[in-house]
Amino acid sequence: MKNAILFNFEVDKANSKISVSRSFHAPLDLVWAAWTESDILDQWWAPKPWTAQTKSMDFREGGHWLYAMVSPENEKHWSRADYLKITPKEFFSAMDGFCDEEGNLALTLPRNKWENSFTEKGEETLVKIQISFDTLEDLEKYIEMGFKEGFTAGLENLDQYIAAQFYLRKRNKPNNKARVSSYLNFPGNTEEAFNFYRKIFKSEFTNGIQRFEEVPSDPNQAPMAESVKKMVLHVELPILGGHVLMGTDAPKEFGMTVNRGNNMHINLEPDSREEAKRLFDELSEDGVVEMPIQDMFWGAYYGNCQDKFGINWMINYQEK
Repeated sequence: MKNAILFNFEVDKANSKISVSRSFHAPLDLVWAAWTESDILDQWWAPKPWTAQTKSMDFREGGHWLYAMVSPENEKHWSRADYLKITPKEFFSAMDGFCDEEGNLALTLPRNKWENSFTEKGEETLVKIQISFDTLEDLEKYIEMGFKEGFTAGLENLDQYIAAQFYLRKRNKPNNKARVSSYLNFPGNTEEAFNFYRKIFKSEFTNGIQRFEEVPSDPNQAPMAESVKKMVLHVELPILGGHVLMGTDAPKEFGMTVNRGNNMHINLEPDSREEAKRLFDELSEDGVVEMPIQDMFWGAYYGNCQDKFGINWMINYQEK
């Protein structure tokens, strides 16, 4: 039985610091990726109804993350996090502050230092965060701006994203025969799109349509929004020559944003681990590695990348 989610939020005015401890029902690899890869950060970092939008990210000591918090009216507030120290899957620290769209820091505005540590404890991962400010006045402004409420909402977005991905990816295919499929993301109209494709290709869905409401409920997580429950978690449709279209909704309630360019991946499922590694290494050469290929908590050897021509690929090897 799972333990309750740990969430401690403490304000230390004497030392101008905020300390946060938060546990996640997920393995270390997944939680680390959620904090250090821009495509996942963009899905949960901003408090709703705002969204996060990465312009560039170079996660290494001396690198930085340039991103905007975007309002529903498309108002953008830019920030830059400069990475100071990184110990993979254990710790990273960064200086965060406001800037312009080009990353030039606003020297008249304060910066704060984030120190984040990650510890795996059985089936959970504990993240401890310490945010240090130069002055008590800076800290109090941060609190007045609603940091606690916004950060809490973002962490709950991440909880729901992890739960949905865990449920989906545990649904292993019945064998490890090689196949290729196309994975499509929609902003909420997956069912409409796939009914359109079903009519054209005159085929039927494999195992019907799975919806977000089918994800087992967890009393330790925030209730799923009613607007999300009927959305499509996963659907598969055979089309021509054995090719399969797969699809999912990317709910804005989870902080997700679908744009042309990130709404489709070619999904490769090779028949061996060695072939998966070869495909990933060669496709990602001179491209962008979005998630390094590695053993994942749902039992697959998985990675995704964008090749040097801007095409998105998912590599997924699953033992039978």
